[in-house]
Amino acid sequence: MQERLQKIIAASGYASRRKAEQLILDGKVSVNGQVVKELGTKARASDIIIVEGTRLLKENKRYYLFYKPERVITSMSDEKNRECVKDFFNEVSERVFPVGRLDYDTSGALIMTNDGEFTNLINHPSHKIKKTYIAKVKGKVEERHIKILKTGVRIENYKTAPARVEVLKNKNKSSNTLVQITIHEGKNRQVRKMFEALGYEVIKLKRTSIDDLTLEGLKIGEYRPLTIHEVRVLVNKAKNSK
Repeated sequence: MQERLQKIIAASGYASRRKAEQLILDGKVSVNGQVVKELGTKARASDIIIVEGTRLLKENKRYYLFYKPERVITSMSDEKNRECVKDFFNEVSERVFPVGRLDYDTSGALIMTNDGEFTNLINHPSHKIKKTYIAKVKGKVEERHIKILKTGVRIENYKTAPARVEVLKNKNKSSNTLVQITIHEGKNRQVRKMFEALGYEVIKLKRTSIDDLTLEGLKIGEYRPLTIHEVRVLVNKAKNSK
C-alpha cells in the first residue's frame, strides 16, 4: 500500500512528520534512487528510502515507560553535552525517542518509542491524554488561586484548559505547598508557568502518571516495556476523545 512519504518517515521513528516534510523540501530524501522534493509523493514501506544518507529500515515497534531523572534533557542529543534521555537506552537496539517532553528540572513519567504515528497521536492536545504532576510550590497557595487553576490560567498569549487540582499539603504561609495537578495540553513548561502566572515558584516538579500509566515499580532512571494492552488503551482513548 502506498502512503505519503512524510508519513512513512515519521512512522519509522526517524523524525516527526513536520521535520520529515522539511527534509523532503530540502532534497534530503530519495526513493529508489530518485531524490524527492514534492510533499505529495507517495511510496511503499518496502521501497528503498534514503533520508540524509541513512536507509529507513522497518523496525519492530517498541514502547517504554521511563522514569526520567531531574537534570536530564528530553532529547536525543545536546550541544552542551548534558545527559539526555537517549543515554539511558543504550541497550535497546531500536532507536527510541521521547513522546512529548519533560523539562530539564522535572522528573517523572515519559514514554519512549520508535513509533512516530503513536507519538503524533498521543502528543496532540485535542486527544486529551491526561498527565498528572506533583508540584512543590514555595509558600502557601491560596484557595482563590486554586480555583483559577481549575478554570484556566492566562499564560503569555493563551489560556490553559481547566485542570484538575488537589492540595495535598498546605499548612501555613511559611511552609511549602504540595499540589497535585492534572492537565492534557503539555505546552513548554506549562505547569511551572501556570503557577508563575499566579505569583508562585515551583521548587520541584514530578510527573507521576500519563493517563493510567504510573511510575509504580520503577526507580529513577529505570524503564519498563509497555504491554500491548496499555498501548491499545492509550491509542483508543486518543482516537475516541472529543
